[in-house]
Amino acid sequence: MAAPCPHAPQLLRCSVKLLLAREELPAGLQLASPSQEALQLEVRPGDEEVDVTVTDADGVCVFKCLVNRDTEYCCVGKQSVLITVGYNSALLQFKSQAEYNTFSDALKRCRSQKKENSVFSQRTDEASAAQYFQFYGCLSQQQNMMQDFVRTATYHRAILQNYIDFTDKVVLDVGCGTGILSFFAVQAGARKVYAVEASSMAKHAELLVRSNNLSEKITVLHGKIEEISVPESVDVVISEPMGYMLFNERMLESYLHSKKWLKSNGMMFPTYSDIHLAPFSDEQLYLEQYYRANFWYQECFYGVNLSSLYVAAVNEYFQQPIVDTFDVRILMAHTVKYTVNFMEAAEEDLHRVEIPFVFQMMHSGIIHGLAFWFDVAFVGSLVTVWLSTAPTEPLTHWYQVRCLLQTPLFAKEGETLSGNVLFVANKRQSYDIQIVAMVDQTGFKSGNILDLKNPVFR
Repeated sequence: MAAPCPHAPQLLRCSVKLLLAREELPAGLQLASPSQEALQLEVRPGDEEVDVTVTDADGVCVFKCLVNRDTEYCCVGKQSVLITVGYNSALLQFKSQAEYNTFSDALKRCRSQKKENSVFSQRTDEASAAQYFQFYGCLSQQQNMMQDFVRTATYHRAILQNYIDFTDKVVLDVGCGTGILSFFAVQAGARKVYAVEASSMAKHAELLVRSNNLSEKITVLHGKIEEISVPESVDVVISEPMGYMLFNERMLESYLHSKKWLKSNGMMFPTYSDIHLAPFSDEQLYLEQYYRANFWYQECFYGVNLSSLYVAAVNEYFQQPIVDTFDVRILMAHTVKYTVNFMEAAEEDLHRVEIPFVFQMMHSGIIHGLAFWFDVAFVGSLVTVWLSTAPTEPLTHWYQVRCLLQTPLFAKEGETLSGNVLFVANKRQSYDIQIVAMVDQTGFKSGNILDLKNPVFR
């Protein structure tokens, strides 16, 4: 038998006094009376977390938690530690300085452990992730999405009209935000919902669950779907993972990752998505991008010649996808559709997405770029419900997205425009977009490379 490693973490047992606190509505922080008798603390250090259990004299557990590098805790005085998990806090008072030091050292070792990179961490820059989760941790941003009537009402209708798929089922809500979809699932009869949220919005979601008396139905799991553990397999995965141009923010990959918790006969809401693209003619938009760069054409800006940066400015502005809406009459051909089936697709399928196209011009004119929008389908046992961001439908917070060609192309009615759009995923939770287009009858070509992370909102 191999000798035990001298540096292996040791099991710690000692006596403590315990003060519990719980945040209640609307009273705020409620403190329980401190234990008068000494309780037994057992600490089991692991590679990345510490299992903390406090039992009474009869061996009944009165407090238990897992402490990892993300757990909030602090030292209080010389011989106490305050641990906060969700809305619960526990103040552990040690009898001796030595026992306090041993426990504190175990927590410090746990916090210093370098976490093994998850799939999310491998594909995402830390700075991008921090900015992303800070953004979605704001109630104002959640309000913006929830007030999108088309979005919220369509999800509500898709779930409740397919109540048979949720009744007595276990549901996983990926990127739950405030948990609004989890509430819809419960309204449809779900037995249990696990609501996963990586941003600080998880705390607000917990508050809503408790204030709506649904703690037995909805459990909020604070963390990334790639890193947390769901207690059981689920019957349905629900999520709102779509970004601008469908793919932006790369949350679709997290949605697909969640299938590892889905039963073999499980369902996904949404089930699949269609991204549509079509050539458009809009001379005003094209000139606007040029006019934005005119600032850099000045030869005497407080005595400084800026004109050497004009070309770079034009290139930068044309690299920006334009988020807005438009009149469908600017479209010059019927759309080409590309489908992503969430039931079948793997995360790796979204690292590089190539969409070939051939458009037949419905009328003659100047082609300034390609317009994009998407639809998603919720395929239930009773009905299929569609959520569309098309310019012919009521406006959503996704709008539509247009990508300009660097050089416009002229095409006559009946001629064909062929080429492809290539989405290449980057670590900034977005995509670099490469467009190549050619009028087949004349051989004239154009294209562009755009940064979906940096759109302009018109």
